[in-house]
Amino acid sequence: MQKFSRLGRVGQGLMGSRSLATVSDAPLSRKVEMTNWEKGHYINYKKMNENLNIVRGRLNRPLTYAEKILYSHLDDPHGQEIERGSSYLKLRPDRVACQDATAQMAILQFMSAGMDSVATPTTVHCDHLIEAQVGGVKDLARAVDINKEVYDFLSTSCAKYNIGFWRPGSGIIHQIILENYAFPGALMIGTDSHTPNAGGLGMAAIGVGGADAVDVMADLPWELKAPKVIGVKLTGEMSGWTSAKDIILKVAGILTVKGGTGAIVEYHGPGTNTLSCTGMGTICNMGAEIGATTSLFPFNDRMYDYLAATKRTEIGDFAREYAAELREDEGAEYDQLIELNLSELEPYINGPFTPDLATPISKWKEAVKTNKWPEELKVGLIGSCTNSSYEDMSRAANIAEDAMSHGVKANSLFTVTPGSEQIRATIERDGQLKTFEEFGGMVLANACGPCIGQWDRKDVKKGEPNSIISSYNRNFTGRNDANPATHAFVTSPDLVVAMTIAGTLNFNPLTDTLKDKDGNEFKLKPPHGDGLPRNGYDPGQDTYQAPPADRSKVSVAVSPTSDRLQILEPFKPWDGKDALDVPILIKAQGKTTTDHISMAGPWLKYRGHLDNISNNMLIGAINAENGEANKVKNFKTKEYDAVPATARDYKKNGIPWVVIGDWNYGEGSSREHAALEPRHLGGLAIITRSFARIHETNLKKQGMLPLVFADPADYDKIQPEDKVDLLITELAVGKPMTLRVHPHDGSSTYDVKLVHTFNEGQIEWFKNGSALNTMAKKAAEKKA
Repeated sequence: MQKFSRLGRVGQGLMGSRSLATVSDAPLSRKVEMTNWEKGHYINYKKMNENLNIVRGRLNRPLTYAEKILYSHLDDPHGQEIERGSSYLKLRPDRVACQDATAQMAILQFMSAGMDSVATPTTVHCDHLIEAQVGGVKDLARAVDINKEVYDFLSTSCAKYNIGFWRPGSGIIHQIILENYAFPGALMIGTDSHTPNAGGLGMAAIGVGGADAVDVMADLPWELKAPKVIGVKLTGEMSGWTSAKDIILKVAGILTVKGGTGAIVEYHGPGTNTLSCTGMGTICNMGAEIGATTSLFPFNDRMYDYLAATKRTEIGDFAREYAAELREDEGAEYDQLIELNLSELEPYINGPFTPDLATPISKWKEAVKTNKWPEELKVGLIGSCTNSSYEDMSRAANIAEDAMSHGVKANSLFTVTPGSEQIRATIERDGQLKTFEEFGGMVLANACGPCIGQWDRKDVKKGEPNSIISSYNRNFTGRNDANPATHAFVTSPDLVVAMTIAGTLNFNPLTDTLKDKDGNEFKLKPPHGDGLPRNGYDPGQDTYQAPPADRSKVSVAVSPTSDRLQILEPFKPWDGKDALDVPILIKAQGKTTTDHISMAGPWLKYRGHLDNISNNMLIGAINAENGEANKVKNFKTKEYDAVPATARDYKKNGIPWVVIGDWNYGEGSSREHAALEPRHLGGLAIITRSFARIHETNLKKQGMLPLVFADPADYDKIQPEDKVDLLITELAVGKPMTLRVHPHDGSSTYDVKLVHTFNEGQIEWFKNGSALNTMAKKAAEKKA
């Protein structure tokens, strides 16, 4: 492992000297609540400090800030094995945050655990199910109508299980977290890949699947492979058209979409003190595009100012008491180090089709011409969870005002997505919203909208090549508008507005002129705007639902006839016997990701209905027998049918089945449906050459057997029409299991050795039918 040392002392400011000196416990004993929206949940810097001192004594070396947060949240700081890049850390997060699309199954699973309240502070945010069509007010009303049963379920289940609920229209989960829940030094998991946005307030915020969220909600430690740490040292100061977005666009170009995998990106150096808190949030948010576990910044005065502006001064004061541990130690070592001089950084535009194709503005027009990208700009879009702060909106409005002072408005369609109701209300009060509307903009709902494909786009036909530019984070093919021919570019809100005025990609606002209403040439002025509103934030409409004092009388709203929601039935425990004469449902060949196992897209609406979403199980996997997807032979009827239909037929007849898989089976997003669906449709085991770790764990949690060929070549021997015996009675920690194969061609039966990674607790999950059944069993024993 290559290591780089941090040299020199920078940005001391409010932090003072960085050294190995530990913080005194005395001032850390104060009771300061984590948020203004909850009572009785306190910031535990004292416990964090104690854990950190234990680990520091064991490791005896300087620590990065990322390490400090993780190690201060260890479940067992004395005994935990700690090796960056290899150890699996068991952690106790401070919070869980869920968006509405993923919260449905997470809460349905939690309901099966037999607990009457979440054990860790949790919130749910309604932001993913609102489609952008004609404008914020009407789009929101339409979403509330269409998704009524989902919102009713989330509202009542949150009330029942002591979860904070942010109604539709509140805003995007990440913006709400930054405004209300994030605090320096905290550890949070969230069921959305852009959860790292909260790193802008010095929080290690990590995106996870619903199964991980359920564990933490139910008081189990959360497991994470100890990340490596990539350091990004910032020096200098930005000016002119350059903004915080350009830092992550540049870093994405350096590291690529895979370069941050298995690592936390830690920004440090004097340049961090020149960025606004929300600007730091933008950088951390888009760190998801380079595969990073999360990204974060050290605590500084700009974070303190933001906490004060969002009515959390007491948290800011408390963080100052713990400030020495809210940054990296002097001499902390990084696995990789990138250095950026902000004074030399220029604006960037990334894309199309990938967020890491980074082009500096000085080479932009040449790139457009060389690559023959469609020059006409059809739509400019600003906002989203990445760039919807007051600072972003102020700068963007400043450019629009400059253009209108010359009698010029938007030449392309222009949309604005406020990140939260607080931002929308504040920019309405301070005039930016009116500016955008006069400029020709459409103000959309406080929600994800076009950023995640919730966009009913009408201006081009599907398949028609065209260009759009946004201040979003992700621009993969078809993501925004489901049109694979759309060239989507990502940049700062500033450049989006400038390009929208020009109506063409063939424009550089730093050097090029525009024509005013009289045909005279003029140049746009570099933007400026306030980082924080001078008159404070306007909270706008009250969109928060706190859990009631008496939750016992709340009943959870789920209609038995719903096609979108379904109460989970507990899976059956193991019968204690070996499984004999078991068919192979499919022998999957090649890459089988969680998208192949449980597709997203149109299936999104069934995320709360296990039986309905199970109709997408393995429909993308390639059958080794015929090289086709979603076409397997039913051994009983000898007919070919869809994978889910065949599985259902076996289940109806009481026949368990197995899947044979290739290398790294289950890679991709940590989608719990990919493990729930095989279990629901009667699967017993998934037997592969190797597993992606998170999917392997998810299968165990659902009471399935993820097993690996001791000899990978055995994958090639087994044929799709063979039958197998699985000697489950051999299941024991560290011991192999026997797979007895009965070849379809009548040749001799033979044995194959399978290995696994089950520990004692996970074997209990299997015996009881699932991890949730095990939790429910323990909860019942406590009550008895």
